[in-house]
Amino acid sequence: MTDQGNNLDRWYGHYADRTSGLAASEVRALFAVASRPEVVSLAGGMPYVSALPQELVTAALERVMHDSGSVALQYGSGQGMPALREHILEVMALEGIRASVDDIVVTTGSQHALELVTKLFINPGDVVLAEGPSYVTAMVVFKSFQADIQHVPMDEFGLIPEALREHVARLKAEAKRIKFLYTVPTFSNPAGVTLTWERRLQILEICRANDILILEDNPYGLLYFDGQPPHAMRSVEEEGVVYLGTFSKTLAPGFRVGWVLAPHAIREKLILANEAAVLSPSSFTQHVIKEYLSVADWRAQIDTFRGLYRERRDAMLSALHDYLPDLSWTNPAGGFYVWVTLPDNLDSKSMLPRAVKELVAYTPGTAFYANGGGRTSLRLAFCYPTPEFIREGVRRLSTVINGELELLTTFAQTAPLPVARPEATMINPPANLG
Repeated sequence: MTDQGNNLDRWYGHYADRTSGLAASEVRALFAVASRPEVVSLAGGMPYVSALPQELVTAALERVMHDSGSVALQYGSGQGMPALREHILEVMALEGIRASVDDIVVTTGSQHALELVTKLFINPGDVVLAEGPSYVTAMVVFKSFQADIQHVPMDEFGLIPEALREHVARLKAEAKRIKFLYTVPTFSNPAGVTLTWERRLQILEICRANDILILEDNPYGLLYFDGQPPHAMRSVEEEGVVYLGTFSKTLAPGFRVGWVLAPHAIREKLILANEAAVLSPSSFTQHVIKEYLSVADWRAQIDTFRGLYRERRDAMLSALHDYLPDLSWTNPAGGFYVWVTLPDNLDSKSMLPRAVKELVAYTPGTAFYANGGGRTSLRLAFCYPTPEFIREGVRRLSTVINGELELLTTFAQTAPLPVARPEATMINPPANLG
């Protein structure tokens, strides 16, 4: 990297090499367009926070300020409030996890936790194994630390253990250093599929045998529709799994409170990294969430979210069946997303501008791969729009997809245009053809 700037950025030549991995994600680029009221956005994974009991949240805010405002507005611990960590244990117990309060580090959302873990483990060139497709902003974080992201394929049952085994063997033969496997095993973002219990055990064994840490990201695990999913991988493996959790999907993302559950030695380094990054996570939002969880029937509220998202999932699947019956898609049993597979001759990224023109937004599959994959796939989010808007959005999307297919078919059936050759006596073309 040179020391010279450019016309757009005087300091271009001064940035660290790792900033080359920082780029606006396709999801982020969509938000400006998708926020327009006339656009049906099936792009962003925004929880439907309007379903929260506003009076309980307001009461929690008022009690915090009345009873402990001077503490809540002060600096806090780099590890997070012990009282909140006690509640986090209750939340994780629903997924079979047993742990100690001391093993938890509260972070500014689970995205912050992901960044801290990556900072602790990744040197430039280190390998991160990730599902293909994988969470878009995780790819941004890994790239920002100059990781070598290697995607392991999935199917309708989640990450494929045999494919993982083959990837590990190949990378070891190439003398590559694998630092961890990143996975969203339950209602994955973006595919919406869930890793079976049998496969969870197989993947744990593969990683244990090859000394590979597992980074288990679990934002959606409690948002199941059709029966409780398998327990978290951390429920049966303590030393080999770092578990990431968040209140963003089951409460509200605006609080920006997440957590890491990690083995003792990693936990100690996470606390130091947390303090180096933000000094301490917000005391105020931790107090508010602690107060809310102490008073509200938060389990019933999660049930409310489940019913709401189930209805929207059903609306999306029904609309896909009615308007795009020739395509294939996943059938999520929870979470926020459906993964749609297009015909091989369509490109979800190049098709997006036409979709926006038709007032519907989605996320192209290329956003979820570090290697340019996902061209013939797209992610649809059903969490935020009403069922009526979901159906209208899919109808608009069908207009775009069918229009693209019709255009391709028209050109495919058109004979090549004849080449016009000038007469021997024509020296220069007429002026109006120049």
